[in-house]
Amino acid sequence: MYRNDHYGPIEKFCSRHPRFGIPNLAMYIAIGQAAVGILHLLMRERLIPMLVFFRPFIAPPLFQVWRLITFILVPQSTNPFYLLLGCYVVYWTGQMLEREWGSAKFTLFYLCGVALSIVGGLLLGTAEIYYIHLSFFLVIATMYSEMQVLFMFVLPIKMKWLAILDVALILLEAVDGGPFVLLLALPSFVNYFIFTWPFWSVKLGFARRRADPQVINFKRARKQAEKKARETGGYLHKCAVCGLTDQDDPNMEFRYCSKCDGYYCYCANHINNHIHIRQD
Repeated sequence: MYRNDHYGPIEKFCSRHPRFGIPNLAMYIAIGQAAVGILHLLMRERLIPMLVFFRPFIAPPLFQVWRLITFILVPQSTNPFYLLLGCYVVYWTGQMLEREWGSAKFTLFYLCGVALSIVGGLLLGTAEIYYIHLSFFLVIATMYSEMQVLFMFVLPIKMKWLAILDVALILLEAVDGGPFVLLLALPSFVNYFIFTWPFWSVKLGFARRRADPQVINFKRARKQAEKKARETGGYLHKCAVCGLTDQDDPNMEFRYCSKCDGYYCYCANHINNHIHIRQD
């Protein structure tokens, strides 16, 4: 499993503005697309043409600027079955990504994707939100490449193979529809690589892999503690906050913190009550 431990500008922004995000954003998007799809059918298929991103209608003299936003709510299909399935996938992948990243980062990811799609749409003449929603799945497949899901609710398959299948389908569409299809998908891929760059920078050899601070090698930590015990003349554990040792209080429990960078030991009074030590 990939974890993004690179504390870059995106993570710094999200940590400084934790209330920036919109909780359950994917749910609102899915509900909005379902509502638009149903209303489109009830209005004899006259609603969606008024919402899609189409540059000639946005530009003067029409100035239908709402299309810059409403294209987000246009579903990929209005067939009732595929409409509900598509909305469910958007909700499921979006909620999963929000749980992993937090509301602030997921909202920033979505807004950046929409902004890039708008820029691309103004250059190309049109834009589709489908590729941004597809990137939800691609990010999850990057983080949980070995996780299995039921393809078509029946066949168990790993996430990485589904992601490869999705990209392959886009390439096949490009063979049919020409490079224009790739240009439509380009903003979502750019956004995907911006937010998963720490993973790819390590994968491509541009950055050194960092140890996950939440996966502590406790055997190594114990060996270091035993070595220190021999050097200090007795104690095995010493609290990094209060200095209490297992020699001072044999009944005290000591633990290593998984959020500190390094192997720092804390007594039971301070394991959940200390400032985490960061090396960068």
